[in-house]
Amino acid sequence: MKLNKSRTFLVGLAFMSICMFWQMYDSVIPLILKNTFRIGDTIAGAIMALDNVIALFLLPLLGALSDKCSTKIGRRMPFILGGTAASVLIMTFIPIMDNLYYADPKKGYLTLFILLLGLLLIAMGTYRSPAVALMPDVTPKPLRSKANAIINLMGAIGGIIYLVITTFLYSKARTEGLPHVDYQPLFVIVATVMAVSVIILFFTIKEPKLAAECEAYEEAHPEDNLEETDTETGESFIPKDVKRSLYFILFSIALWFTGYNAITTSFTKYAQQEWNMTLGESSLCLTIATGAAIISYIPIGELASRIGRKKTILIGVAVLAVNFLMGMVLTFTMHGFSPVLYVIFCLIGFAWAAINVNSLPMVVEMCKESDIGKFTGYYYTFSMAAQIITPILSGALLQYVGYWTLFPYGALFVAFSFLTMLQVKHGDNKPSVPTDKLEMFDVED
Repeated sequence: MKLNKSRTFLVGLAFMSICMFWQMYDSVIPLILKNTFRIGDTIAGAIMALDNVIALFLLPLLGALSDKCSTKIGRRMPFILGGTAASVLIMTFIPIMDNLYYADPKKGYLTLFILLLGLLLIAMGTYRSPAVALMPDVTPKPLRSKANAIINLMGAIGGIIYLVITTFLYSKARTEGLPHVDYQPLFVIVATVMAVSVIILFFTIKEPKLAAECEAYEEAHPEDNLEETDTETGESFIPKDVKRSLYFILFSIALWFTGYNAITTSFTKYAQQEWNMTLGESSLCLTIATGAAIISYIPIGELASRIGRKKTILIGVAVLAVNFLMGMVLTFTMHGFSPVLYVIFCLIGFAWAAINVNSLPMVVEMCKESDIGKFTGYYYTFSMAAQIITPILSGALLQYVGYWTLFPYGALFVAFSFLTMLQVKHGDNKPSVPTDKLEMFDVED
């Protein structure tokens, strides 16, 4: 059994478009709020947190709804097509409101901007869980870590495409001295890429056929299924011990996101405060971590197929905690930039890839095939909840205790996730050993 990599890349087009959008949203919307609407940092921060708050409730709900959907084009595709269409339509009006308010600062334009922003966040939230759930729908359980590695790689490609576009469209030479920057071209290009990506996905991935093939495989391999059947009602259910593992991995997800997100959110100001680093130097550290994760995605998927998902995650968690502790040591031993930080952030990127590639497959491994969307929503509920809470909690420690608390804070929560992951007894894949050494170098399609 081999993973169809080209097909998985096509499945990842929806996630690529989602990641591209969020890269733009997180970069541009704060600038519009500050430079055009003159909104203070506190209120702007609350507005920027809305996406996580909405996602907390919307993602599990829409994931569960897509599980129950039955159409000729599949159960996920209607949400992906509809959500993308609505998002593309709404997002084109965002820069229009920005330009109109700059030309004539009426409160009505600000009200419309906030309303459109809310509608856009809802539209994007309608199809994230279905888009992510599409991969396990059409991929047999033993191959999901490899497939998720490709999906994560596609998400990174979306972010890279956005960065390339902005590098050319909004270079210093093009924007320096402008009283107002027009983001309309950027929004149009991103909307076009999103639309084209999903159109290609729709015409190349026949969801009902592939899902049926996957279901047939699962029926032929009942040993891979964790659910049991009630002898009286004939209905399948998840055993208590499997539910226990599910709870522990969801707690683990929340814990490692709490630790990791605190570091990535506050590192630039931390580096400036503690090590007198410039924004460019600190941003390069984060870029190195992202680059290391991108390079690691495919090898990590292969590693998990050899040694198992749980072991791979535990390795990632251990490496992450150790490197956060190294950050704490450097805080007390150096007073400026050190190249050692590049090594630390490279290892952080590898560790995050090891965790990220395998955690979602472990969650959906524990559910019935008819509940994949709902369990994908659970994954996002716990990760989003952590990302809402941790900037507030870690920010309070930075402000009232001291900046030195950042790395110990991250290391502590990641270490806790190691302990909770040890309690996870289900959701792993069965490690495969190549029958031939040449098979280790096989690239399948």
